[in-house]
Amino acid sequence: MTTAFKLNGKPVSLEVDGERPLLWVLRTDLGLTGTKYGCGEGHCGSCTVLLDKVAVRSCLLKVKEASQKEVLTIEGLATDGKLHPLQKAFIAHDALQCGYCTPGMILTAYALLAANPAPSREQIIRGLNENLCRCGAHTRIIEAVQTAAAELKGGQ
Repeated sequence: MTTAFKLNGKPVSLEVDGERPLLWVLRTDLGLTGTKYGCGEGHCGSCTVLLDKVAVRSCLLKVKEASQKEVLTIEGLATDGKLHPLQKAFIAHDALQCGYCTPGMILTAYALLAANPAPSREQIIRGLNENLCRCGAHTRIIEAVQTAAAELKGGQ
């Protein structure tokens, strides 16, 4: 089937089995490897992307479900060569060790800040609770999200 959607601000159309997970279409067909395969069951968050500004697990989402929608991956977060405040804050706080969970963490945090521009520490913890970091950088991740929220001052 032909599937068309907006990917990182640009229209994409491709012939693909509509039942294929969006994760594999992004990584294999479109060469966007920032979205990671973790558990394959939607538990770890490594494969998180935004679908119409909502954080979703791309390992569970069939590509046909993205049809006519907007998909944002970590590759599309920076604009005009400038890192997004979340990306800058993750670097500044050393909130990435191996970096495997980082794209999913950042996109989940992006959705969180879009819904709540000034979250409390507890709200950040709850909002990122289902994204796993095996390196144990959770404290630095929370601090990075707080820093980005302050920099964004509510504007996305």
